[in-house]
Amino acid sequence: MKLNKWTITGGAILVVAGLAPWAVGYVTEQQWLQATEEVNQAQPFVRMETREYDRGVMGAEASGIVIFTDPATGERHEVAFDATVSHGVTGSLLDFQPRSGWQPEGANWFPESDPQLTVETRLWGSAVVEFQAPLTTIDSAERSRSFRSSGGLMRLDVSDLGEQAEFLMVWPGFVFDGPEGQVRVEDVQVEQTLEWLSGQLWTGVGTMTVESFTVDRTPAPPLVIRGLIIDSESDANNEGSRLDSRMAMSLDSVQWSDTAYGPHRLAVALDNLDVASWNDFTEAMTDMQALSAQSNDNPSTAFEQQMALMGRFNDALRGVAAAGFKLGIPELLVSTPEGNVQGSLEISHPELSDAERDQMLMVMQRLTGELNLSLPLALAENHPALQMQVAPLIKEGLLVRDGEQLVMDGRLQDLVLNVNGVEIPLPPLL
Repeated sequence: MKLNKWTITGGAILVVAGLAPWAVGYVTEQQWLQATEEVNQAQPFVRMETREYDRGVMGAEASGIVIFTDPATGERHEVAFDATVSHGVTGSLLDFQPRSGWQPEGANWFPESDPQLTVETRLWGSAVVEFQAPLTTIDSAERSRSFRSSGGLMRLDVSDLGEQAEFLMVWPGFVFDGPEGQVRVEDVQVEQTLEWLSGQLWTGVGTMTVESFTVDRTPAPPLVIRGLIIDSESDANNEGSRLDSRMAMSLDSVQWSDTAYGPHRLAVALDNLDVASWNDFTEAMTDMQALSAQSNDNPSTAFEQQMALMGRFNDALRGVAAAGFKLGIPELLVSTPEGNVQGSLEISHPELSDAERDQMLMVMQRLTGELNLSLPLALAENHPALQMQVAPLIKEGLLVRDGEQLVMDGRLQDLVLNVNGVEIPLPPLL
């Protein structure tokens, strides 16, 4: 019997289709093991352990635990999980569930459906992590507390073998009720793009918006914040060796009782940060936190480790300063019924030559800066609590009257902060 080319082609397609899920399953298992290893190596506070991964042709069953460590106390919390894996032609779908369930036995936190946590992977190294939260109702009669949520979506799209990501969160609203009062949040949206730069540093742009945030503590009038927008942007330059970052937060209005005032704005900027030095600094900080969370029966060994880490910390901080940077608040605006509170702050350190670095005895000796702040005099006079805060500053000359404003004008140089002519020596940071 002679076989034509279409029969041969069809047979080949069937063979490939049959073998593809097995190959995809093998790749998925390797991707999972690599991902858990990278998570564990990246930081010491969240650890993932795979206890079982039983792979078949069309799917797999996996189980393990996630261990969370409190950086402050070292206390550990474990969550066991099970995962069902379905293999396709080009990728797999992993469906995760806590082993003890999404809610305690007998509870009815999710009256419509359970939450869903899935990971969709592709052979070429991309993945989509998605969490869908349904309508949620949690009541605690003993503590007189409750939580209500409309449900929401969180989605992380990872590509380029984990070096690029896009994050999306949409949450229409949720409410906390307790003996002290009620907190309501409406229409939360977050969008963020990320591209890995080096170490723990990423670049990208992001936006977070919240339509309203209400704190109602009877009998006090409710506090309502409307139109919160947070924009952020980080860019690398000089072939990825330097980082610039910007963050701006704005509010349409803040309402207290029957009075609403706004807009308000705060901007923060970081320029020319040396990437390598900052990675050394953050790594030293992480190791110090991890060491503080560990128990060591040998005090001598623990002391030696602490001293070694302190040396690394000082060297890293010295490197950040010597490489040069500029950090500041270019804009501060708070609108009040009495007028606007305005201000700005800038702190910078010059980049040092190799010879200057060798002679650098103190970390921030050549730090310079400027500070400007003005607020309406009537604002302090009309609010006794604020008046008590600014009175000592006025007495020391750190706030001076300029017409109907209280102003602060400061300059930092040679470890001396000059505020309105009052000189304040700063302690050297070794």
